Amino acid sequence: MTNRPLSAAGRIAPLIRAGLIAGVVVAGLAYPLAAMAGFGIKAGSDALQSLPEELSVVPSAQTTYVYANDGKTLLTTFYEEHRKPTELADMSPYITQAIVASEDTRFYEHHGVDPKGVARAFVANQQAGGVSQGASTLTMQYVRMALRDGAKTPKEALEATEQTTARKLREMRLAIEVEKRHSKQEILERYLNSAYFGHRAYGVYAASQVFFSKSPGKLTLTEAALLAGLVKAPSAYDPAVHDQRAATERRNYVIDQMLKMGVITTDQATAAKKAKIVLKLSSPPNDCVSVSAKHNDWGFFCDYFRSWWLEQPAFGVDPAEREESLRRGGYKVVTTLDARIQKSAMKNVLDKEERKSKYAHGEVLIQPGTGQIKAMAVNRTYSLDQSGNGRHTDRAKRKDGLKGNYPNTVNPLLGGGDMAGYQAGSTFKIFTMLAALEKGLPLSTSFNAPQQFRSKYFTSPGPSACGKHWCPKNSSKSMSGRQTMWSGFGKSVNTYFVWLEQKVGSEKAVRMAERLGLKWRTDIDRTMATPDRADGWGAFTLGVSDATPVEMANVFATLAAQGKYCEPLPVRSIAGMDGKQARYKGVEVAKPRCHQAVKREVALAATDAARCVTGYGAAKGECGGWETSPMVHATMQRPVAGKSGTTDSNKTAWFCGFTPQLAAAGFVADPDNPDNVVGSGRGTISKFTVAETLKEALKGQPKAKFAAPSGKLVGSGRSGSGNDRRNGSRDSDDSDGSNGSNRRNRGR
Repeated sequence: MTNRPLSAAGRIAPLIRAGLIAGVVVAGLAYPLAAMAGFGIKAGSDALQSLPEELSVVPSAQTTYVYANDGKTLLTTFYEEHRKPTELADMSPYITQAIVASEDTRFYEHHGVDPKGVARAFVANQQAGGVSQGASTLTMQYVRMALRDGAKTPKEALEATEQTTARKLREMRLAIEVEKRHSKQEILERYLNSAYFGHRAYGVYAASQVFFSKSPGKLTLTEAALLAGLVKAPSAYDPAVHDQRAATERRNYVIDQMLKMGVITTDQATAAKKAKIVLKLSSPPNDCVSVSAKHNDWGFFCDYFRSWWLEQPAFGVDPAEREESLRRGGYKVVTTLDARIQKSAMKNVLDKEERKSKYAHGEVLIQPGTGQIKAMAVNRTYSLDQSGNGRHTDRAKRKDGLKGNYPNTVNPLLGGGDMAGYQAGSTFKIFTMLAALEKGLPLSTSFNAPQQFRSKYFTSPGPSACGKHWCPKNSSKSMSGRQTMWSGFGKSVNTYFVWLEQKVGSEKAVRMAERLGLKWRTDIDRTMATPDRADGWGAFTLGVSDATPVEMANVFATLAAQGKYCEPLPVRSIAGMDGKQARYKGVEVAKPRCHQAVKREVALAATDAARCVTGYGAAKGECGGWETSPMVHATMQRPVAGKSGTTDSNKTAWFCGFTPQLAAAGFVADPDNPDNVVGSGRGTISKFTVAETLKEALKGQPKAKFAAPSGKLVGSGRSGSGNDRRNGSRDSDDSDGSNGSNRRNRGR
């Protein structure tokens, strides 16, 4: 018997019985061969009719870009799939031509499903005894990507990509509907923004960046053909990891297809195929550890931003969902980081303490009235690699084989995350003074402060105990004598402030600290801050509790803003993929969150006393002849106030300074071992660091003056002149004279 070739109907009948061509018929496409076959149409049609007609498109994961406060300087990006949507008009025509030539030469002729391609693939696969040729159009591939990206479960993701007849039928059905609703140009644009090119690059924008370090609008013919060739098998044709022969062959195939389609000339094709593959690889940063080495110090600010983001309910119900939003949401985040101020802060920090020092020295600068964080600098390298780090300063941990967190660390040394911070010493006297002023005690409130004061608070036996009572001392006899809030604060007189704390109640000082943003992160601090213990926390005024530089900078920014407290804020704007600002309950997420924490007259009075500290001099009272930090005003030569603070045995050393325009907090401590003293030699470095940075940050700005206090909070002892620093200014160690047991002292 003679074998005759199958007729067209004979070749197509098996396809119809398999249900593969039924979708084309149901959709009304002209394909007379299907009608000629006549078998299995109804069954295939019924199956196809039950499939969904509309493609539910979930926005693809997109990269979030994080910029400095100028909106141009890129800090880093966050992504799961590096992708940035790009309009077709912003792509080189070569890439659109190349992708059609590579994946679907009949793209402009079919209506979502290519019947000829389906028939051709079926015959080829039948002859090969397996899948040797596909039949997916560009539109069908786009449908598959959309289903994959929109999958909510692993099962849905598998169903979107598995090699089954059911998946093909669904793709065909949806592709036909997509072509009814969208133009060819729209489909092509969506495809090019969804396709995977390898190296975690999703979409042509990311691919252009990763392989050629350029935008897709600047792609040449050879570059476009190379990228288009990658889509079929990104790993197999990757020119960055192989010998490029496979990539070259695939690229040249695409060029030949472009020539057949008539979109390029023979001369163009010949020249393009002769060209060698030239890559300019780049790896887009991902997360804070990928901040460029040149600006590694931005990593600590970036880390604070990320911690802040994970706390914002606008981006999800829990930290995991907010993390996903950051990495998939495609936001444009303009932060508050001022690159110029950050550079100055980092220089001044490193001038005082090098990176390899076991002591951390850093500072934070915040804008009063907004809470915007302008700089976060510390003498560390933001890195996960601790292989070259120094010995741990805690002997117990050193015995366990742990290295110290210097010079490399990702610990949140300046704020954010779960780090408690450092004992802040006499900077905490500000809370007692504010509580006293709020109660109505004026700045002129005086007390003949002794060298040692027998307080009402109980304590454990120790150097600062006299019997069962806590008896703190001044660090020098020159602090003894009659003091007011002006002189007591300017000279940091311990016995005056413990006496003042007794008059208002230590709980009032604790609650004032909470109102100004302090949080208790250690077990002992949380215990002592409870209502039944706070009123016996006498040592609180001397700064035995932990605080972060961000918190302390913001406390003094609140004074600079005349009592208006604003949450520390690392962002200026957060735009979503639609270009609109992110909102929560109708309010922009990046909007400053401010309220009047203390009355204006209270803040003005406290600021007047804080002027005594820096050598600038008070407006309404006598500062007592000398101050703890005269170098601050001498360096800045503009109105400035603040407070220094060292803890017992010089374990930490702080200075918080502020002008009406900017506030800063600087510190030096050993984060690995809080009991490791920094020494008296480091007692003043924070003062110089803060003063120099504020001076440089405010260069060219008006020398704004503080508003002077008035009324009953000044009191009857005012002198009016206020500038008594000529009476023998000097620096002083304002150590609190306490020991660790004083964190637990109890009142009557």
